[in-house]
This record gives sequence, C-alpha cells and structure tokens, in this order.
Amino acid sequence: MPAAIVCFDLEGPLSPQDNAYEVMGLIPGGHQIFEVISRYDDLLALEGRPDYEPGTTLALIVPFLILHDLSDKDVKRVSAQAALLSGARELIADLQGEGWLVHIISTSYQQHALQTAQRLGVESSNVACTSFPLARYRQQLKDGDVALLLQAERDILKLHPPRDDKEIKRRLDRFFWTDLPQTGLGRVLAEVKVMGGQRKAEAARDFARRSGGTLADVVAVGDSITDAAMLQAVHQSGGLAIAFNANQYALPHAAVALASTDLRELRPILAAWREGGRAGVENALAGKTNPTWLGDGRDLDDVLALHTRVRREVRSAAAELG
Repeated sequence: MPAAIVCFDLEGPLSPQDNAYEVMGLIPGGHQIFEVISRYDDLLALEGRPDYEPGTTLALIVPFLILHDLSDKDVKRVSAQAALLSGARELIADLQGEGWLVHIISTSYQQHALQTAQRLGVESSNVACTSFPLARYRQQLKDGDVALLLQAERDILKLHPPRDDKEIKRRLDRFFWTDLPQTGLGRVLAEVKVMGGQRKAEAARDFARRSGGTLADVVAVGDSITDAAMLQAVHQSGGLAIAFNANQYALPHAAVALASTDLRELRPILAAWREGGRAGVENALAGKTNPTWLGDGRDLDDVLALHTRVRREVRSAAAELG
C-alpha cells in the first residue's frame, strides 16, 4: 500500500518570503521591476501562451540579475534571512515521524529551495525546484547587451504600478520575444525551466510513482497560480488538493481551503485524509467555514476574502504577486 504522500509549495505554505522578489530588491528599483514582470507573467499564463508555464517570472528576471552582477551568494544570503511559517518545521517533523513522505515542489531557484528544505528537515532528493546555474548564465552577457537591458529597466519602471495590462503586454512582448533573443541572454531565457504549472503537476506524479503510488495518494498544498495545475491534477485524480492562504488562481482548483498563520492547523485535515480519504475530510469539515470543504459549485467570494486578508497578513508585499 502506498505511503502517505504530501507535496508542499514552498513560498507561501512553508515560508512567507518570495526569494526572487527579495533578491531583485538588491537592485535599484528591483521590487518595482519584479512586480511589473510578475503581472506580465500572469497575463501570459492566463492567455494560454503555448509552452508557457506560470512562474516564468523567475526566468524573465534573470537578465537583470546578470546585468547587476548578482551571484549565487546573493541568492543564498537572502534565502538565509527568510522566515519559516509558524509551525512549519514542527508539522513536517511530526508528519515524518508518523511515516508521511514529505516533499517540496517549488518554483524557487535551487539555491533557496534546497537551503530552506534543509532548515525544514526535508531531504534534497524530495525537493523539485528550478535549476539555476547563475554563474554559467552570467558568461552570456556581452558589452553590447548592456544598453538594451538598461533601456528595458527604464521602460519597465515607467509601467509601475502594474495597472495598464495592455501596455505591459505590448512593451514586454517586444523586449522578451523580439529584442532579447538577439542577444546571448536570449539563450539563457530559453534554458531556464521554471518549476511551475504543469511541471509541478508532473513532479507530484513522479514523487508518487517513486513510492509506488499515484496522484490519488497525494495531498498537495499550494497557494498561487504556479500551483493551480498541480492542485487541479491531484483533485481530478482523487487526491486531496488544499488551498492554503490562497489567491484567486489557486482556490478554484482545490477541495479544501484553509486560511491560517500557523501550518499546524493542517494536522486535523491530514489526519482525516489518512484515516478516511476524501470522504473522511469532507465529514470532518462539515459545517466549518475555516477550514472548509469547497465542494462543487461553492461560492468562493467569502472564502477568497478571508484568504486574501490572511495572505496579506502573512506574506506582506509578496501577497500581491500572482
């Protein structure tokens, strides 16, 4: 019989920090640039651009990290300062003690994901994340590319705050898909494969197979657009999809919603799943509003309002990212 399997998104459920956002904060105007590119990422994901995965923000910001000579040490230094969500370390230790196989599936760069996993007591072999050999990528920057990147920065900063979706799409389409591919950094952009969207779903499937199970045996915990495909795949396969402090992109694909500042509040849900499967969870949550069983056709407005409030409390500026 397959072991109990849980797959956590990292940024949100386990740690409130968005590492890439904070790394970009080392660059003048970097937070604003990140927010505009993050909105552009959402627009591309929502329009269904072929072969585009949500979370590709982490690839799109790479040229600017390279331009400002940031390094692996910078990513790790920012990562070391990241808080863990209250109760995360304790819950993971308890679950592992009870025989659960705990995995992390994260869009985060490997420098952050693996370092944080170690702090949480999760083995690196149980982590799926974005490979990011930044030192090698930096070799692709040529002197002639600098002016193009500096102009792109100026243009992107003019688009902040990111409200004009049409202009964001027009300007960034030209930069990322026409101008940048003519440089060495265009090859870098094509090479970075962010662990988001369908790649997260496939990673959950692979982790389940490795333990002799399927997605029907998986509990997936996510909060944002990068988790939507994983939550949907797990839910449709008969597993348990949990939206934790989720935004409007993740909630519709989950069976359970929990808004909390402490990850240990997941424990009763996980216990009910292990004892009685989805029916056990539904029975355990009957009549509750938080956590709640979403079910088919549930009006999500009140749930989303609660999650938005708690998400902002827990994640601060990162809460506004898709």
